[in-house]
Amino acid sequence: MLIYKIFRPAEWDALSAAGSTLGAPVDLADGFIHFSTAETVRETAERHFAQEGDLMLAAVETEGMEADLKWEISRGGALFPHLYRELRAQEVLWTAPLPREGDVHVFPGNIGGDAS
Repeated sequence: MLIYKIFRPAEWDALSAAGSTLGAPVDLADGFIHFSTAETVRETAERHFAQEGDLMLAAVETEGMEADLKWEISRGGALFPHLYRELRAQEVLWTAPLPREGDVHVFPGNIGGDAS
């Protein structure tokens, strides 16, 4: 199953340079790396990155992470994947820019469902 992480430019650059990351400041404060599913990633962008552009969407396969990935109840009772270790750059399957057009972020393909 694919899960998704939204990175700000400096966070993505740091992961690319170091080869791993413990995440954004919110991840460090919470003690785990926050991820979203295809069903929740659009709302994550709207809630936590509403005014930000030049973001990077990273897709990560959960297979092989099971021991360190916990599915925990969060927003609205939905289960969210939380990684309790560093994310390694080689675990990122693909990335795509996540630009803003008007008030919304533009997701690749059908990630995050219908924009309407």
